[in-house]
This record gives sequence, structure tokens and C-alpha cells, in this order.
Amino acid sequence: MSAKKSVGQHASVGSRVFDALNIALLVGLALVTVLPLLYVLAGSFATESEIASRPFFLWPEKFVTSTYEYIFATDTFVRALITTIVVTAVGAAVQVMLTLTMAYPLAKRYLPGRTLVLNLVIFTLVFSGGMIPTYLVVRDLGLLNSYWALILPLAINPFYLIIVKSFFQELPQALEEAARIDGCNEMGVFFKIVLPLSKPIIATFSLFYAVGIWNDYMSPLLYIDDNSKWTLQVIVRQLTSANAENALASLDSVFFPVEGLKFAVVVIATLPILLFYPFLQKHFAKGVLIGSVKE
Repeated sequence: MSAKKSVGQHASVGSRVFDALNIALLVGLALVTVLPLLYVLAGSFATESEIASRPFFLWPEKFVTSTYEYIFATDTFVRALITTIVVTAVGAAVQVMLTLTMAYPLAKRYLPGRTLVLNLVIFTLVFSGGMIPTYLVVRDLGLLNSYWALILPLAINPFYLIIVKSFFQELPQALEEAARIDGCNEMGVFFKIVLPLSKPIIATFSLFYAVGIWNDYMSPLLYIDDNSKWTLQVIVRQLTSANAENALASLDSVFFPVEGLKFAVVVIATLPILLFYPFLQKHFAKGVLIGSVKE
């Protein structure tokens, strides 16, 4: 406390101005980020007439829950929500496991062909197959209208792979050698020694992969023709498009509050990730720094 007070007393005028500008900039960025979310949240509880008459508000004049009642009364949205949760959980688990199991051997400098594989990985960072070739591959593999089409084409992110490989390279070799002396084989070292030490990076990239799958609406649009298999993001995309009424009419024929429904679906599509993030925050702060600091 006394140390902070001493530092503050000896701060120069330029330093104080710089701090004030930093605070003002961060407050401005926070408002730009938070205010639209609050507006969408308030709009989801407002009436259709209030949404139409008030251009911007953070507190509805009259709270209504009709949009949420409509959403959870229809099979379309509930099915899309459950589908999205399952695909995100399974997809993130598969992607993290594939990334870890590929990064671990690439971290071993004695692995034959390691340089060639790493060069191929780096090549994919610069050049990608493109939408049409990827679609043709997915089609020829028989993955159209399959949820695996939303997971496998993006199974390993090369950028994440390189970061995880760098993390494995920084682990003390003495730990692995001690485990081998105690009788562990390579699989035992990986599962009993390496993975427990990798919790921050696993948590971080689990979040990155999960957010990527959760927000992805292009893959379902390309690979899923059956609208009964649509994910929540496709529903959001259909709702926020210019012909939202026509899109919804194809799903359900009953009356629906269109504008309020858009806000409510956006809230439902955003809320799970926001609730999930605090549980990973302590690992996330460590994980994002991994690979960026060298001693």
C-alpha cells in the first residue's frame, strides 16, 4: 500500500497523462463492446412496438418473456441449441486431442522426417485449399449432411499446433527421463507427465477451438442441407438476414415476434460462451503467454 502510494507521488506529469489516456481508451473500448450486448439483452425482453419506436435503449419499459417462451416452445431452436452444444463439445475435444498428439512427437528433435512435416504445416499457414476444393473433399469422403463435416476439416489449426509444439519443447527433459527410468513408455510419459503439466495450454486452446466451432456458420451452410440438422448459428444467420420472415416461415408456421426473436436468439447463442469463459480464465491468462516468453 505504501509502495503504491510512493510510486503515485513520484509519477511525472507525462506519466499521469499517459495513464489517464490509457484509462480513457480502455473505458471507451469497454463501452463499445458492452453497450451493444446490453442493447441486445434489453431488446430481447422488450415488446415489438418498443423495439420499433425506440432506436436505442438499455432498459425496456415493459419486460416481456414471450420471445424466450416462443424459442423454448419450438423444436427448431431447442434442437439447434442441443446440436450446437454437442458438436462444440465433441469437436473441441477431438481437435484438442489431435493437436496435442501431433504436437508432442513434432517437439522431439530426434524424430525422423520432423522438419519435412513442420514445413508442410507451415505451408498450410500460407496457402489453403480454398472453399471449393475443401467442399469436394468433404463430399467425396461422404461427410455431407454429417456433423463430422463441421469438425474434421478444421481438426488441427496449424498456428495452434506450432504454439503447442513450442510449449512441449520447453518442458524439462529431466522429468521425462525420470519417468522412463521408473518404467514409463512413451505413451505413459505423454499421459502421466506431459498432459498434467499442460493444463493451461489445454484449457486455452480448448476455449479457442470451442469458440471457433460455436461461431462457425459457414461450414453448416456448406455441408448441411437438411435444416433439421442446422446449428444455432445458422438459425441466427437466417434470422438476421434480409428475408428473416421467409426463413422463419419455413421453420414454423405460427406467429412469432421477429425483432425480439432476433435479439433473444443472439443472446442464447452468445450466453454459453460467456458463461464458460470464467471457469477457464485462470488457465487462459497463463496459456496465452506460453510460447511468447523466452528465457
